[in-house]
Amino acid sequence: MSKKETTNHRDVRNQNYEAKKMNNSENFMKKKDKDLPWWVELLFVQIGLPDKLLIKILKAKKTSKDYIKNDKKSIIIFFFVITTLAYFYPVIKHAKNKLDCEAIAKNYIIKNKNIIGINNRELKMISTNFCYGGEEIYEIENLKN
Repeated sequence: MSKKETTNHRDVRNQNYEAKKMNNSENFMKKKDKDLPWWVELLFVQIGLPDKLLIKILKAKKTSKDYIKNDKKSIIIFFFVITTLAYFYPVIKHAKNKLDCEAIAKNYIIKNKNIIGINNRELKMISTNFCYGGEEIYEIENLKN
C-alpha cells in the first residue's frame, strides 16, 4: 500500500510542477505584453518628464506600500486622531468665539455703561446674555445720560 501511495503522490507532484511551469510561462508572457499605466504614458512618454523622476516615484510607491503593509496599526491610529480633531474643531472654535464675545461685551459694559451696584457675577451674566442675543445690556443706563 505504501508503494501505491508514494507513486500516486509523485505523479501528483509532477503534474503540479508541470502545471505551475505552464502558468509561470503564461504569466511571464502576460507581464511582458502589459501596457504602461496611463499616468506613466501621459507624464513620461507624452509630456517627456525625466526618467529620474519616474524612478523616484516608483521607489516612493514601493516604500509606501511596504510601510502600509508593516505599520497598519499606526496608520489607523493616525487617521483616528485626525478625524477626532476634525470632528471637534467646530465645537472648539464655537466655544472660543463665544468666550471672546463675552470678554468684548464685558469690556464694553465696563467702559460705556453705568455699572454702579453690579457685581462681577452679574456683569458676566449680562455679557453672556448679550452674546446669546439678549437685550439686557440696553437696560443699563448710559454713562453720558
